[in-house]
Amino acid sequence: MGFDIGRVIARPFIGQPGNYIRTAGRHDYAALPPAKTDLEILEENGIPIHSIGKPADIFPEARFSDKMKTTDNAEGMAAAKRALLEEEGLIFVNLLDFDMKWGHRRDVKSYGEGLQAFDAFLPEVLEAMDQDTLLVITADHGCDPTHRGTDHTREYTPFLMYGAPVVPGNRGTRPAFSDIGATVLDYFGIQPEFEGNSVLKADPS
Repeated sequence: MGFDIGRVIARPFIGQPGNYIRTAGRHDYAALPPAKTDLEILEENGIPIHSIGKPADIFPEARFSDKMKTTDNAEGMAAAKRALLEEEGLIFVNLLDFDMKWGHRRDVKSYGEGLQAFDAFLPEVLEAMDQDTLLVITADHGCDPTHRGTDHTREYTPFLMYGAPVVPGNRGTRPAFSDIGATVLDYFGIQPEFEGNSVLKADPS
């Protein structure tokens, strides 16, 4: 009997029995997706893709132009700003502390401080953006640091867009993550090959 395993996560630890400490050397071994993803479509259309953090681990089907592993949010944010000033194409950034270090570990204080640090950093990103840049802030799942246990939580995830290409307005609750993928492709002038509606210009519903 086979198992449909999407991803195996390797989490190295150091220390002694009863006193282990998780290191920053996590590595994700992901299965190939069953259908073509945004990243493959972008690659086929000649769009460079830059991975900062975990994206290159989670999307093994993609041929990233470059990959940078990060140890914490601060390193990820600094790398994101450098890439924004120096690179073209899709800059795919994962700020891993919100998930791995604070969300799953239910560290409310550090999570709050991390949000404050990101809020303080955001104006630097906006200043580095040019008239053609699209900023998307989202997440792949809920991870409420006040919830019991260590699993993912069930609240909605954010989907925020900013930049001159965006028509301002509330896009409401989206029915699927595929709308985010379709929106990214629309920004690059590409028609998606999957079910999903771009909301770059307006809510299609």
